[in-house]
This record gives sequence, structure tokens and C-alpha cells, in this order.
Amino acid sequence: MKPSTELFKLVKSLSKSEKRFFKLTSSLQSGDKNYLKIFDAIEKQQVYNEESLKVEFKNETFIKHLPSEKNHLYKLILKSLRSFYSEQSISSLLKQEIKNVEILFNKALYKECEKFVSRAKEIAADHEKFYYWYELIAWQKKLLEEAYEEGEFSTNLDELVEEEEMVIAKLRNLAEYQVVYSKINLIFRSGGFTRNEQERKVVDSIADYHLIKGKNTAISTRATSMCYYIKGLCAATTRNYEDSFQFFNKTRQILENNPKIMEDSPQRYVMTLFHLLRCYIDNYDFENAQKSIQDLRALLGKKGFNSVDITVRIFANCYNQELNLLHAMGEMQKSVDLIPEIDQGKLAFQDKISKEQEVILLYNKAYSYFGIGDYKKALSFLNEVLNDNEQNLRQDIYSFSRLLNLVLHYELENYDFLEYVIKSTNRYLSKYERDYKIEDVLIKYIRKLSKVSNPKATQEIFISMNQEVNVLMQDHQERVVLEFFNIEAWIDSKIKKTSFSESVKKMLKK
Repeated sequence: MKPSTELFKLVKSLSKSEKRFFKLTSSLQSGDKNYLKIFDAIEKQQVYNEESLKVEFKNETFIKHLPSEKNHLYKLILKSLRSFYSEQSISSLLKQEIKNVEILFNKALYKECEKFVSRAKEIAADHEKFYYWYELIAWQKKLLEEAYEEGEFSTNLDELVEEEEMVIAKLRNLAEYQVVYSKINLIFRSGGFTRNEQERKVVDSIADYHLIKGKNTAISTRATSMCYYIKGLCAATTRNYEDSFQFFNKTRQILENNPKIMEDSPQRYVMTLFHLLRCYIDNYDFENAQKSIQDLRALLGKKGFNSVDITVRIFANCYNQELNLLHAMGEMQKSVDLIPEIDQGKLAFQDKISKEQEVILLYNKAYSYFGIGDYKKALSFLNEVLNDNEQNLRQDIYSFSRLLNLVLHYELENYDFLEYVIKSTNRYLSKYERDYKIEDVLIKYIRKLSKVSNPKATQEIFISMNQEVNVLMQDHQERVVLEFFNIEAWIDSKIKKTSFSESVKKMLKK
């Protein structure tokens, strides 16, 4: 059986301050600490090697039961991290306060207990932590019983019950928004955009849900921000960037006007900014797009935005969107020049970047090299995407990767191989219900182009293709292809005998 690498990954994920805290707390314990020896050995490794550990500690008794020692170390590190972050998040702080309440209550220190409950309840209310708020009301009820036994009747039970009902209603309301969000997020993460009428009907039904379309249906700040975020996602899946921008901008305003909620919901705030950035790029507002990237990177290290999860998310999304921005601007060489910087930055995150962002990054690298005419390099990156097709993840990326694949093989003059690639692409696309004609048009003309060698005939095919594509691009739904492959600029570059970058820039002027 292959040795487990969970401990290695956990050790490697620790920051310098986390390691220092772990060793400091360990030093307070007496006796021989075998787990620290294992910790130091693993910390030095670049790749986990259990055999190396066995050789290094062959004379130690503990090596005979290494799995249990590793498990013990894993638990100690987690315990250390719980202590390290005990007051760095509101949830951790409230858990700690509730534990203090329980301890004081069990020691019959009711007056002191009541002070802790009141303080914790105020924190829970300010940050809209309804679950903890509800639990603290339950403790107030227990304290009320003790007060009654002492003959104290100053607390109004009716007010407490009314407050409890209000908290339950807000908790239930927020939970219902979570369910709706999960539904639209599934569509967005799996397809990226609605590919057919059936999927559009599903999105329309979500947008038409009473909690989404109704007025004043969200009864807390958290729920309100989620409501507008869902609206933004619904619009984004249909590529309605005008409405999408309005809804995500509203989400941003709500969170920024409530900094306590924003700091406790960093992922939603960061993703809101990314969606707004996508809207700026789509509307050719490159100045605001560049500013948005700067704003996102400026969040790193700030309170609420200093976790590894948020750092990785900002890193991957910012570079992917920066590549998208350069592509939209026709700055293909600059996008290629950015790739080494991205690869260097990735080393710090190992396997923490999500599969979705990895796939998008590979596609963007391929498109960058396509943009400067290095088709072999582009194909090498694109093959990594095509050879790793996740059936439930971002099928828009995989679909348009296959279309770019056809273009690359055409540019490389792999005409004999193209017929096989065309058949394979048709088989893939036929598996999915879709109503986009641009895919069929591109396949049709690539097949024609692969069968002619006469420059005049080739030119005529591109002119005919250009006319048909121009008509299709009048349809908003068909224009989705431009987010992945600027087919208009590519055809123009072939007709005018110019570079792809020049054609993109020329079209921007229009």
C-alpha cells in the first residue's frame, strides 16, 4: 500500500508563524518528543519519502509504529492550529466563548456566565452568525431557569422567545438562499454558460424563484448579498453582462457597506470582484479591468483575506483574467511573456490550485502561444486540456478547446490527421445538447480548407466563411465563442495576411 501523504501536505502547508507556534507549544511539554523528530524530517523533504524516514530513524523504537506516530503528529498540528486561529475568525471566537459559557455554567457561576452570553450574543448579532446566536439564546433560557429558582424575574421571557423566532426565521431564510445558490453554481461550474434551451429554462426558473425575484425577501445582510450574487450568476450563465454587472456591483456595495460581513465572507467578495472584472473585459473597459486586478491583489494579507484558500484563489483567478485581458487587447506577446511569472508563482501553491483554474490556465497558455503563431507550443498545452477531460467540469472550456484544436492542426498543415480530428470533435459535441451553430460552421470550413492547396481557392473559402460567421455573430448567444477564440480576428488575419494580434487590435478600433 502506498504511504499516506496527508501529514506531509499538512506540514508543507504551514506558514513560518504557524510552525513557530507549533514548536513553542510543544516545548512546553516535558519528556521525549518523537513527533518533533518526525516533523523536522518531513519539513526538510521536497517530496514525501517514507523509506527515507525509516532509514533515518532505524535505531529509534518509535519507527516500529510509524503510522500511529504520524497520526499523533497530525492531530497535534491540528490542535496547535486551532489554538493559533482561536481568535482570528468570528466562528472560532464564538465557539470559544460558548465553551467558556458551558464551563462557567457547570461551575454554577451564573452571573459570570451571563456576562459571557451577553457579550457573545452581541458579536453573533453584529456578524449575523445566526446559528451561534440561536445557541446563545438557548443558554440564556438555561440561565433564566436558574434565575427563577433564585427568585429573580427581571428577564422578559416573551422578548426572548420573540428574539429566538426572529433568529430562526433569518437562519431558515439564509439556508434557503444557500440551496438556490447551490443550484445555479452547479450549472455555472459544470457548463460555464447555458448551452441549450433546456438549460436556459432551468436558469430562468431560478431567476424567477420567489426569493430571487421578490422584493424584500432577504431578511438579513448575508441573505441580501447572496440574493444579488445569485442574480448575477443567472445573468452570467446566459452571458447577459449588462445585468450581471449591475447585480454583482450591488453585491459588492452591500459587502463593502458591511465590513464585518465582508471579512467573514471573503470568498463571496473575491468572486464578486472577479465576475465584475469579467464584465469589464467583455465590455472592452480595459482600464477598469486592470484596476480591478490591482484591487484584488491589494486584498492579499488583509484581515479576512489572509488564508491560504483566498491567496490561492486570488493568484489563479488574477493571472487567468490578466491573460484574458491581454488576449482581448490583442497583446499576445505580453501574455506569453507573463507565463514564466505564472509558472514561478505556482511553485508556492503545489497542488492547491483548483482543477477548474488549472484547466483555464492551460487553455489560456495555449491561446497565448496561438496568438503569436507558435502553434506547436500551443498544441502541447491544449493537449493537456484535451487529455484530462472532466465530464462534470466546465464543458465550455473543453468544447472550445476542441475547436481551437482543429484550427491549430490546420495551421500546422496536419491535413491528413485533420479528418480524424474532425470526426472526433463531432463525436464529442454530439454527446451534449447544444444549439450553437458556430461550432458546426467552423468544422465545416476547416474540412473544406484541409482539402484545398490552391491559394486562390483557400482565400475564397475564408471569404465565404467570414460572411457566414459575421451573420452568426449578430446573435448574442453565438458570440460566446469570442470569449474563448476570436474567430472573427482569425479569419480576418487569413484574408488580410496580417498577424492575429493585429487583427484583434484592428477590430477593437471598430
